[in-house]
Amino acid sequence: MADGSSAIPAAVLRNLSDKLYEKRKNAALEVEGIVKQLTAAGDHDKITGVINLLTHEYTYSPQANHRKGGLIGLAAATVGLSTEAAQHLEQILPPVINSFSDQDSRVRYYACEALYNIAKVVRGEFIFHFNKIFDALCKLSADSDPNVQSAAHLLDRLVKDIVTESDQFSIEEFIPLLRERMNVLNPYVRQFLVGWITVLDSVPDIDMLGFLPDFLDGLFNMLSDSSLEIRQQADSALSEFLQEIKNSPSVDYGRMAEILVQRAAAPDEFTRWTAITWINEFVKLGRDQLVPYNADILGAILPCIADKEEKIRVVARETNEELRAIEADPAEGFDVGAILSIARRQLSSEHEATRIESLHWISTLLSRHRPEVLTFLNDIFDTLLKSLSDPSDQVVLLVLEVHAAIAKDQYNFGQLLVFLVHKFRTDHSLLERRGALIIRRLCVLLNSERVYRELSKILVEEADLDFASTMVQALNLILLTSSELSDLRDLLKLSLVNAAGKDFFLSLYSSWSHSSMAIISLCLLAQAYEHASAVIKSLTEEDINVRFLIQLDKLIHLLETPTFVYLRLQLLEPGRYILLLKALNGLLMLLPQQSAAFKILRTRLKTVPSYSFNKEQPNLISEDGNINEENGINFASWLQRFQQIQQQHHLHSKAQALSRNIPISAKEVQNSEEVREAAPVEEINRPPSRSLRRGPGQLHL
Repeated sequence: MADGSSAIPAAVLRNLSDKLYEKRKNAALEVEGIVKQLTAAGDHDKITGVINLLTHEYTYSPQANHRKGGLIGLAAATVGLSTEAAQHLEQILPPVINSFSDQDSRVRYYACEALYNIAKVVRGEFIFHFNKIFDALCKLSADSDPNVQSAAHLLDRLVKDIVTESDQFSIEEFIPLLRERMNVLNPYVRQFLVGWITVLDSVPDIDMLGFLPDFLDGLFNMLSDSSLEIRQQADSALSEFLQEIKNSPSVDYGRMAEILVQRAAAPDEFTRWTAITWINEFVKLGRDQLVPYNADILGAILPCIADKEEKIRVVARETNEELRAIEADPAEGFDVGAILSIARRQLSSEHEATRIESLHWISTLLSRHRPEVLTFLNDIFDTLLKSLSDPSDQVVLLVLEVHAAIAKDQYNFGQLLVFLVHKFRTDHSLLERRGALIIRRLCVLLNSERVYRELSKILVEEADLDFASTMVQALNLILLTSSELSDLRDLLKLSLVNAAGKDFFLSLYSSWSHSSMAIISLCLLAQAYEHASAVIKSLTEEDINVRFLIQLDKLIHLLETPTFVYLRLQLLEPGRYILLLKALNGLLMLLPQQSAAFKILRTRLKTVPSYSFNKEQPNLISEDGNINEENGINFASWLQRFQQIQQQHHLHSKAQALSRNIPISAKEVQNSEEVREAAPVEEINRPPSRSLRRGPGQLHL
C-alpha cells in the first residue's frame, strides 16, 4: 500500500493541522486537488494511503486541531474522488462517524460538516451505510451544543432527501434499529425519530404501515411526554397511520391489538383515550380477524368503562357493545374460557359499571355458548356467589339473572340452591341484608313454587338448627309479604281443597317446623285453623322466649295487612269460623298484655260480631268455599313431626346453655349427646359440594 505522506507535500500536511481555520481550509483544497489527480490517474493505492494518513494521523490524533483538519481533509478527498468515492466509503465514513462522539464540540461540528459534504458527493451510495449514519444522527440530535445540533439538523434534512429519492433504501434492515431507538426518553431524540417515521411513511415505495407493530408502542409512549410538541407530533403520526389502516385492505390487527391493550391501561389520560379509540376502530374494522384477541381486548375495555374521563367511558362503552355484537364461534378461535376468566376477574373491580358489564358478558356467553360455559362453571361459580354480597343492588340482580340462566337444568338448579343456603349459613349478614331480594328475584326467574319446594327440601336436612330456624323465618316472612309470591299464597289457601295446594303445603311443613311461628303462619295461610290452634296449644314454656315473641309481634302486624284480608273477612262469620277465633285467641293469650301487638289483636277481636255457638257449628271449607274436611291430611301425624323437630331445638338450646355453665351433670351430658346425634357438629359448616357428585358442566369446588 502506498504511503499517503509521499503524495501530499509537508507544507500542506502542516497547514491541515493549523489552529487557523483558513489555513486548514486551504490545505483541504490542496488535498482535494491531489486526490483529483490521483483519481484521474487511477492510482487508488495512493488514494487509500492518503485516506489512511488523514484517518490515523489526524482524525484519531489527541490534538483537536489535527482532528478538525483530518475531517476537512476526508471531506475534501471525497470531493476529489467524485464519482469514484463510493469504493472508498468504507474507509472514509468510520473516522467521521466516530468523531460524532468527540468530547470537543467543535470537532463534532466539523464532523457534521464533513459528513454533509461527503453525502452531497456520494448521494445514493450513502444508502448502503444508512443504519450507521442514522444511529450517529440519532445521538447528535441530543447534542448539548446548539451549533452541533444546528449542523446535525442540516445533515439530517440532506439524508432525508437522499433516502426519499432513492430506490435502494431497505426498510427491513432499518426497522430493528428504529424499534430499538423508540424506547429513548430524550425529547430531542424523540422528535428526531417521529420526524423520520413521518418522512418514511410519506414515501410511496416504503411500506411503513406493514412494520407499524414494530414501533407503535414507542409512538404511544411519546403521547405522555412532558413536551407538548412531542405529544402533538406523536399524535399526528398516529392519526395518519390510523387513517391508512382504515383505507388498507390488509392489516396485521393482532400484533397491534396486543400493544393497544397494554396502552389502554396507561396512567396517562391522553394515552388511554388514544388507545381505546384505536381499539374501537380495530373492532369495527378487524372483527373476524380479532376474534382470537377478544379476551385481551375485553380486558382492556371493561376497566375503561368506569374511567374517570367521560370521553374514555363513552368510547369504551361503544367498543364493548361492538365487541359483544360479534357472534363468533369457538371453532373460529373464540376462547370462551378466556372471556369468562376476564369477566370473572373484573367482577372484583371497585367500579360498579365494570362489574355490571362483566355480568352482561357472562349472560351473553350463557345464551350463545351454554355448553362451553358450563364446562368452566367451577371457575366462575364461587365468584358469582360472592357477588351476591355486592354493595350494588343492580349488580346483585344481574348476578341472580346469571345464576338463573345457569340453573335452567334440574341439576344446576338444585346445586344453586344448595350453595345459596350454604352461603347464607356462612354469611348471616348476607341473609339479613339481601336475603329477601335474592329469594324474591330467584322466585321470579326460576318459578316461585319450585324454588320454595327445593329450599324446603334442603332445610329439612339442615344440621345447624339455629340457622335452619333463622332461614325458615326469613323465607316465611318473604312468603307473607312479597307481591311476587302472591300465587304461592293463593295456592296455600287451597291446601284443604285441592291436591296441588295440599301437596305444596305438606312440602313446606317439615322445614317450617324449625320455627313454631312459621308453622302457625303457614296454617293461617292454608286456613288450617284447627291445626293452628293445636300447634299453639302444644307450645311449652321453652318455646315462649324473646325470639318467639318478636316473631309473634311481626305476625300480628301482618294480620292487619292485605295478605290476610280474607282472614279478617272470615271473622264476620264467627260461628262458621270458630276455629279461627280459637287460634287467634290462643295467640292473644301468648302475648304480654302491655305489648302493642296484644292491643292490636284484642282490638281486632273486639270487632267480631256477637254469635251463638248453638246456632252455628264450625265447618271446614268445601269446594264451594266452605271447609268440611281436611283433604286427606293426617294433621295429628304432622303435629307430632312438628313437636319432634321442636324437641331437637329444645335439646340444642340446653346443650348450648350447658356449654356455658360448669359443672355438667350426667343427665345433661346424656342430653348433650342426644343433640349431637340430632345435629352432628362436624357437618354444619361443611361446603355442600363435598357430598355431591359432579357431572358434566356441574359444580365442583
